[in-house]
Amino acid sequence: MPNPAEFSLQQGEHGSTAVLTGDWTAETLDDAGLRLAENLLHSKSVSLDMRGMGRCDTAGAYAIIRAADGRESAGVLLARPETERLLHLVGEAVQAEPTPPRQHRGFYELLVRIGRGVVNVFHDLYETLIFLGHLMTSIGRVIINPRKFRGAPFVSLCERAGLDAIPIVATTTFFLGAVVALLGINTLRSFAAEVLVVELIGISVLREFGIVITAVLLAGRSASSFAAEIGSMKMNQEIDAMRVMGVDPFDALVLPRFLALLVTLPLLTFVADLAGLVGGVAVTTSILDLSPTFFWQRIADNVGATNFWVGISKAPVMAIVIAGIGCRQGMEVEGDVESLGRRVTSAVVQAIFAIILLDALFALLYMELNI
Repeated sequence: MPNPAEFSLQQGEHGSTAVLTGDWTAETLDDAGLRLAENLLHSKSVSLDMRGMGRCDTAGAYAIIRAADGRESAGVLLARPETERLLHLVGEAVQAEPTPPRQHRGFYELLVRIGRGVVNVFHDLYETLIFLGHLMTSIGRVIINPRKFRGAPFVSLCERAGLDAIPIVATTTFFLGAVVALLGINTLRSFAAEVLVVELIGISVLREFGIVITAVLLAGRSASSFAAEIGSMKMNQEIDAMRVMGVDPFDALVLPRFLALLVTLPLLTFVADLAGLVGGVAVTTSILDLSPTFFWQRIADNVGATNFWVGISKAPVMAIVIAGIGCRQGMEVEGDVESLGRRVTSAVVQAIFAIILLDALFALLYMELNI
């Protein structure tokens, strides 16, 4: 049975002598170390007699060293050899100063950061492929068994991602069409060709600005929302609970958001095209006195439906990218709020970057196809 750590002080000609008894271990130490330090506080020299002491571990040795440390002159140490070795080892560990981590700077640090960045890119690519594979599996299950499709969250998400975004999309593209018209009129006026601003508005809005601005707005609105919603559920372990109950999170959370954005983005692009052209009509009518009938007739004759379909054809691809990035970042959230904020920010940044990159690739493709 362990004995509690105790001590007694004996005064002699050469100072105090602390006679330690009992077991000086973490289990039996209690406040013996603090009391020994208080009693030895004003002694210039302290001798330790540990011959009657029982067991001693690192906690007891540390308490003895802390109590006897800082004397003007060393006293006598009476202890068994194993106890002396333990005090010596603990004393060296206490006096050892931590070695600061080596700081690599300059070209070496640059190479390390580049290497980590490359590894992270391949890791993200690998995780993205896993996510897409899981999503394709979920789509396949719904095609084989349509009753697995969750209609209620799909309709709700269509309303949130589509109908609720109409005001901001229409307002933004209306003013964008007006700005394009103003800049076009000022530029074409130098060549006495102001009437060509109609074609400029039609091609720029229908082919590029309508889909790009709509996709960017949804990247900031829906991708961040998807990441935050799914990430919060993961933080609260709701996704783990769904797995325990046999519900696949991809069927319940990812697939409805994916399909909702796939349906609503082309519709929002149509609204954006219409609002941008209306903005162009408002400016050309007020500045150039062109009638709205003349504007729409030139759009139909000189711009045509090809540019409209070119813009609409980009919408499903961008919807897949926005929904995929938002949902994947949400599924990658860890158990803290900092991770949630970092993933939401990454979802918006990656989605906008992907939109710009896809638009450039589409431009190259249609140029090669002469469309």
